[in-house]
Amino acid sequence: MPQLSFHSPIGMLTVSEEDGRIVSIDWGWVEDSRETPLLERAREQIEAYFDGRLAAFDLPLDPAGTPYQRRVWDALLGIPFGETRRYGDVARALGSGSRAVGSACGRNPIPIVIPCHRVVGGNGGLGGYSGDDGIETKRFLLRLEGARL
Repeated sequence: MPQLSFHSPIGMLTVSEEDGRIVSIDWGWVEDSRETPLLERAREQIEAYFDGRLAAFDLPLDPAGTPYQRRVWDALLGIPFGETRRYGDVARALGSGSRAVGSACGRNPIPIVIPCHRVVGGNGGLGGYSGDDGIETKRFLLRLEGARL
């Protein structure tokens, strides 16, 4: 599976591709990075996002997950740049429960691009974040987008 590692403001990231689609973004570095046109495009878009030049990604995605998780991730893709939704809001839209939405967010294999960081707790808290540095990374991403915290 082709993978490309690069530095970002939130640490080292590795983007993975399979069958012409992005399948994951992980924190960390792989030694055998291999650049492909799609991985280069993904890196360019992620760097543009961090530079404040990109608000919407245009990448083919294929996150591995259950049908329910994929429904949640599709819903997250509909949350506009700089806005947040509560776990309960997403759950109601899907006819589900808040904990199930939180669980799907925690298993999101393509963070940043599938914006699980835009989902926050109903009590005014940020909730959790599975990325490196956890909630601090979520806070950084939300501030980068100008979201109200």
